[in-house]
Amino acid sequence: MRLVDAARAQIGVTTQYNGRYERIAYPGGDVPLERGVCTDVVIRAYRKVGVDLQELVHKDMKKAWDAYPHLWQLKRPDPNIDHRRVPNLATYFKRHGKAMTPSRDGAAYQAGDIVTWMLPGNLPHIGIVAGQRSGAGVPLVIHNIGNGTQIEDRLFAYPLTGHYRWNPDAKPALSAAR
Repeated sequence: MRLVDAARAQIGVTTQYNGRYERIAYPGGDVPLERGVCTDVVIRAYRKVGVDLQELVHKDMKKAWDAYPHLWQLKRPDPNIDHRRVPNLATYFKRHGKAMTPSRDGAAYQAGDIVTWMLPGNLPHIGIVAGQRSGAGVPLVIHNIGNGTQIEDRLFAYPLTGHYRWNPDAKPALSAAR
């Protein structure tokens, strides 16, 4: 629940959707808190519980470059942006967590699970399953789909492409996540 609480704390803080490329510090870098994209919700939540996905993804990409998608014609990892891309986070969670088959059964999802979708226009999206459920029993998700960080009944609104469970307590905190 610490991860969910960390994601929930972003509601009303991150109020804009802005995914432009920016140079950021490494490790521990971030764009200004008032803006971000769907991946920033996940990154900031994990960072708040002591896990720096910027550093972890960058190091894993350096070690296993061929395991990651090459959708951006990059020749090497870029710590400014790689962790802010849904396909890269999905690859990292698949490699280091537990990847499950996405299900239309709400009972298959636990608070803190990570889910990915494909939005119209072939746009990948990511969010965190909240501890709350809709009136119909569907788990709510915390994400930024365009209006800042929000908690919404959107788990089954778009085609699910991934379902991951990764316990941040099982990973040692890296230097930037202290």
